[in-house]
Amino acid sequence: MTIEWRYTTHPDLGVLSLAGYLGPEAVARFTGAVGWVLARGTGPVILDLTELRGWSTGGQLAVAEAAGRLADIGRSLELAAIPADGSLVPDPGRPPIPVHADLPAALATHQSVAGKKQRQWSSDEWPSA
Repeated sequence: MTIEWRYTTHPDLGVLSLAGYLGPEAVARFTGAVGWVLARGTGPVILDLTELRGWSTGGQLAVAEAAGRLADIGRSLELAAIPADGSLVPDPGRPPIPVHADLPAALATHQSVAGKKQRQWSSDEWPSA
């Protein structure tokens, strides 16, 4: 099983949403999605995990690595709606990653961008509403 992703840009903010299970077989796809985010957005990135069914330790470490990649270029990563089956494995070499209860709460911390979508991309099998 792998993940599907959707990336939505807002003014000076991006939202990367994941669906599926972020396990070892999905890490490369997640890393590719983060590369997409790096190339197409600015500002902080909210990783929306609302549709994620779970994640392995390797998946959590990939998230921590993504936070590091973003921090290296002056951007931050925030999490929204982490899976109930675990918390993020901390990376002692990096600052903690902010965690929000859900996507609306995460967007509320960036009030200037709430509701102002610009563009959206997704993987081929992103679940539609």
